[in-house]
Amino acid sequence: MIEGRAWKFGDHINTDLIIPGRYLDDPSPANLAAHVMEDADPDFPRLVRKGDIIVAGRNFGCGSSREQAPMALKSAGVSAVVAASFARIFYRNCINLGLPAIICPEAVSLVSTGEVIGIDMTGGEMRLASGEKVRFRPIPQFLIAILDAGGLVPYTRERLRQGQKS
Repeated sequence: MIEGRAWKFGDHINTDLIIPGRYLDDPSPANLAAHVMEDADPDFPRLVRKGDIIVAGRNFGCGSSREQAPMALKSAGVSAVVAASFARIFYRNCINLGLPAIICPEAVSLVSTGEVIGIDMTGGEMRLASGEKVRFRPIPQFLIAILDAGGLVPYTRERLRQGQKS
């Protein structure tokens, strides 16, 4: 179960809004976290806390394929991103970096910024502060295994260490 404070954003939050290109000359986690989402909400980098959850509308992560975008969110302590839909490469970059990405079209209209929400990835359920529960398609088990390992690289390393091929 993931539980955290929600930050609500609208549709089409692109990778330049997640981490502006002008900061990519220093891809360190500290630099990415210091500037994450600042063009969408200037207070976000200063106020985001470990465990917070992004809730957004359609097409989250559109734009470039830079994996620094989900890396910036993760570096800032964001524990999950819930959106009505994702740009496909952004979605996969999230999983590969160990950042849960949940598709839940109803979330953006039901969640408020600052509300504490809970997410059961395997059960496909989001719990709102009101106690209301919202269903979403559970994340497939093979992606949960990658997320649980901390991303694709640690997942693959462990599989190789154990002598497993797939």
